[in-house]
Amino acid sequence: MPALPKRNPARRNRSATAATLSAVHDVAAPELPAGRAWHEQTVAWWADIWASPMAPEFDPSDLHGLLALAALVDDFWNADTARERAALAGEIRLQRQCFGLSPIDRRRLQWEIERTDEAVDKGRRRRAADPVPSPPPGPDDDPRALLHAVT
Repeated sequence: MPALPKRNPARRNRSATAATLSAVHDVAAPELPAGRAWHEQTVAWWADIWASPMAPEFDPSDLHGLLALAALVDDFWNADTARERAALAGEIRLQRQCFGLSPIDRRRLQWEIERTDEAVDKGRRRRAADPVPSPPPGPDDDPRALLHAVT
């Protein structure tokens, strides 16, 4: 026979990884390792990763995995054939999941990006804009004028 349910159901199924990520942070991007001519797309990707709201969540031990992922991304951009790029794209996709780098991965980790400033600004702009009043309807615009009594 199954056990009785817990007294406080709010404590069940709580995620340990749930977090709200702030878009503003002070995490500096580490340098890509020297000794390799990094593709410009890889350098841009690396800067984007460390400027993203996920950067504060990365543990120092994650740096090794991110560097391995950077090498895969660089190999992708430097690949000569579509077959090589396809194989690398699959591995990149798998590695990206570990770091919450796509919207679906963030959803799986229950990471939400804080968007309060954007929503507040949009609401202020909407309220500040004067609505354009519609002209009052003329006597010929009344659809009821077409109705006739039937006896």
